[in-house]
Amino acid sequence: MLRGIDHLVLCVNDLKKARSVYEALGFTMTPIAQHPFGTGNTLVQMDGCFLEVLAVTQPGDITEADGAHFSFAAFNRDFLKSREGMSMLVLDSTDEVADRSEFLDKGLHVYAPFEFQRLAKQPDGSEHTVGFSLTFISDPSLADLGFFTCKQWRPDLFWKPDYQQHANGALSIDEVFVITPEPSQGAAFLAAFADGVVEDSGTGVLKVKTARGSLGLYTPHAFEARFPGALPQAATTAPCFGGYSINVRDSKTVEELWPAAGLSVQNTAGVRWLHPDQGLGCVIAVKD
Repeated sequence: MLRGIDHLVLCVNDLKKARSVYEALGFTMTPIAQHPFGTGNTLVQMDGCFLEVLAVTQPGDITEADGAHFSFAAFNRDFLKSREGMSMLVLDSTDEVADRSEFLDKGLHVYAPFEFQRLAKQPDGSEHTVGFSLTFISDPSLADLGFFTCKQWRPDLFWKPDYQQHANGALSIDEVFVITPEPSQGAAFLAAFADGVVEDSGTGVLKVKTARGSLGLYTPHAFEARFPGALPQAATTAPCFGGYSINVRDSKTVEELWPAAGLSVQNTAGVRWLHPDQGLGCVIAVKD
């Protein structure tokens, strides 16, 4: 079953500071929430997908991984030892049991089932419990990147129209940028993950179309050509997430909003984007 982008995990060192940065970018942020395993988050909700801005908030609650069990909190804690930025890609799910069976049939490395609950503050100030079932997978071609599917138990308590109205006109996630010296290897894994097909642009870029957004695999040279000076060469010798693009109602709104917030908007071949220094470790691009 073709899956779509559910959310992106964006790791930061200071959650309150990051929340202010994203608000300056014109995003409406959900209230800060706490996970039962040591991390906290604040979200950018859009149409069926979201950005999860995440930090380690209670390190004493982190459980370490073992061979069979993946540790979401430990993975992101360790990611932050080297940098801020995007650490994980999450696709949507309606059936975690079916996901697991499909991934095993495809020969993917699948970890033990995982589920959890947390409180979610509603726009009226009340709090309700939401829950999630996660299926973690990994692949040697993109060894330091995190991947899982996410099924929501109570989407009616999670998705709120009040949280989906953004001053910058954000609508949805358009593309995730994956930088890797060997795009073909990573593309095979991502196509199996999304149950999608690989498209070759012939310019050092492969794309996997999902039910919501696309996954772009760029050679370091191709990424540099699209986003000049975004990342130093040393940062792209091993596979990494370079950032993402957002569909917006009108990029002119961003062109006015971001400079007013003291941000420098880059324009490369008509693509408007922010340098990772201003995007908390991520290239953030916009698309009409």
